[in-house]
Amino acid sequence: MFPQVNPVTIYTDGACTGNPGSGGYGAVILQDGKRRELSKGYQMTTNNRMELMAAIAALESLKQSSQVRLFTDSKYLSDAINKGWTDTWQANGWRKSDKGKVLNMDLWKRLLQLLDKHDVRILWVKGHAGHKENERCDQLAVQAAQGKNLAQDSGYENSKESQINRQPGLF
Repeated sequence: MFPQVNPVTIYTDGACTGNPGSGGYGAVILQDGKRRELSKGYQMTTNNRMELMAAIAALESLKQSSQVRLFTDSKYLSDAINKGWTDTWQANGWRKSDKGKVLNMDLWKRLLQLLDKHDVRILWVKGHAGHKENERCDQLAVQAAQGKNLAQDSGYENSKESQINRQPGLF
């Protein structure tokens, strides 16, 4: 079902100037002896959304179904997949154990579709610990978050989380 040749290694990171605030993601894709870097910045978003977007953008950039090792410093991302949280959320109608709605459901759904398309192993690496590719992803994400002409994260802008963060007196 999944190809066993030409494995892909992906490193990802997300950044946010506030949480919420302007944010960005960075990804390094190593495939067939070649290197590609991806990044994009958003006007208003969260760090967790950028961590997810980094993985999504990298996987969406692959032209064919691939065997992937995806490295992330996000426990939110790695634990949700590796500990089966996303399976439980789906089974419970995208509700957490406390019955609250799962945040970033739009991105989780996109990511899960990509995990069905590719054979992905998600591996956690400690952030800001001198890992060359993780540090590069962090640079890309921070630069993207600080860039000009930032995109709109409509998923965040339309979320209940966004509405709560805009209420007077919260910040």
